[in-house]
Amino acid sequence: QVQLVESGGGVVQAGGSLRLSCAATGRTFSSHAGGWFRQAPGKEREFVSAITWSRRVTRYADSVKGRFTISRDNARNTVYLQMDSLKPEDTAVYYCAANSRYPDYVALTGGGYNYWGQGTQVTVSS
Repeated sequence: QVQLVESGGGVVQAGGSLRLSCAATGRTFSSHAGGWFRQAPGKEREFVSAITWSRRVTRYADSVKGRFTISRDNARNTVYLQMDSLKPEDTAVYYCAANSRYPDYVALTGGGYNYWGQGTQVTVSS
């Protein structure tokens, strides 16, 4: 099965940047859509972004569109989230996920993810 490990979180001032990485072991990301989710204190888990396997079609939550960029390197079994112009509202634990069970149109809406990382903390100060 697939195991996902996130890295790249940390503390940054508002307006700064971070790049998160999600490395997969056990299986490749072949035919797996990849996604990022986040959970802020006191809030429900929120969909952030997704990317499909071959055509690299992407989708972003309105709250991050224009500031975050998702990408993937299938040869390295890694999905990235470049986070620019960070805001305090972006503070959360960020989780990467993979979807191997459902078509891309489902994954792009944030559904069907069956593999999850343990999360990496992102803190944005004012």
